[in-house]
Amino acid sequence: MNVEISVAREVTAELVEGLNQLLPQLSSSAASLTEREVSRIVRSDATTLFVAHANTKIVGILTLVTFAIPTGVRAWIEDVVVDANARGLGVGAALTDAALHEAKARSARTVDLTSRPSRAAANELYQKLGFVLRDSNVYRYTLE
Repeated sequence: MNVEISVAREVTAELVEGLNQLLPQLSSSAASLTEREVSRIVRSDATTLFVAHANTKIVGILTLVTFAIPTGVRAWIEDVVVDANARGLGVGAALTDAALHEAKARSARTVDLTSRPSRAAANELYQKLGFVLRDSNVYRYTLE
């Protein structure tokens, strides 16, 4: 499978449709995105949306968030999903590699991500790519 990774720079019907086909594979509670919501992501200076295409079909996405804090520029990888039919073919690695290169170009000192322990293949991939499991607690406060 020939995979091409690109950065989403404009919102198209194909992009919105592709995201909405992939999101349920990432989270059963993810709501469908509108063109306006996708535009907000694509136009944000803090986010870079990477898209994997194979044979003109969107088969994966990854969002890189970069931000400056007093101790330097940091980056965070979020919402990585590869279509079930394309898993194990290097799509996740290609998306992550592109994100790491972009984070470096933006002078990020670190790149963090989280992955559920049940996602064994993803966790194995991240470790193979050089990510190190941190001894840290992750807390979440839900705003409603």
